[in-house]
Amino acid sequence: MTETTSQVPEARPALRPGWPEIIVGLAAMSLVGYGIPILLFRPLGITGAMSGVLLALLSGGAGMIGFAAAALIRIRSLGPFGVRRTTATWLLLGLAGGVLALILKIIIMPAMTSLFGLATDTQDSYVQGAGNGPLFVILMMLFLAVITPIGEEFLFRGVVTTALLRYGPWIGVIGSSVIFALMHGINSVLLAAVIVGLIAGELRRRSGSIWPGVIVHAVNNSITVVVYAAMSLPS
Repeated sequence: MTETTSQVPEARPALRPGWPEIIVGLAAMSLVGYGIPILLFRPLGITGAMSGVLLALLSGGAGMIGFAAAALIRIRSLGPFGVRRTTATWLLLGLAGGVLALILKIIIMPAMTSLFGLATDTQDSYVQGAGNGPLFVILMMLFLAVITPIGEEFLFRGVVTTALLRYGPWIGVIGSSVIFALMHGINSVLLAAVIVGLIAGELRRRSGSIWPGVIVHAVNNSITVVVYAAMSLPS
């Protein structure tokens, strides 16, 4: 009597984002985030405080559109991108990471900006937006401290960091933070973006969730809006 055995096929490894998602996501973000201001702002005469508010809205909106484009091409599920529940401990670590990012910015950015001669006036429109009265401050806080952290973290940590982590933690965290910074341009903001990207990326890697990085980003941007508003107060 011969014994037969049934073979159960091995489960397919969970699909995770890769270079197609990175390329499509960043391209979609660039088209929206850079294309709309170039094509519409100058022809429509949008400048000053209104320009700052709309750019703040676009910074988050473009990230969400980039993430949606990346997610829809193959995976169409949020879990593989790290959009999953996390614990209160990790959220508190995100808060601590946001405070750490602010401290490092205060220490490092002035020296690095002066040393390399980086442009420091690249966010004047944000300053004007935050300094145009209470309504504009509320809108800037909503767009820069809520929508932008969600949109950019979904794209850069959810897609870019997650995809690059297949090459190891160094490439995953550092590589994604460099890409994140370069998307902000070669200016003084680049240094702040590297710091935020490193902290948020490492929290994404260790926690398995993008939400601690969202907290890091939100803390950084909310304080930035407060500083911008204070800069516009009469002396």
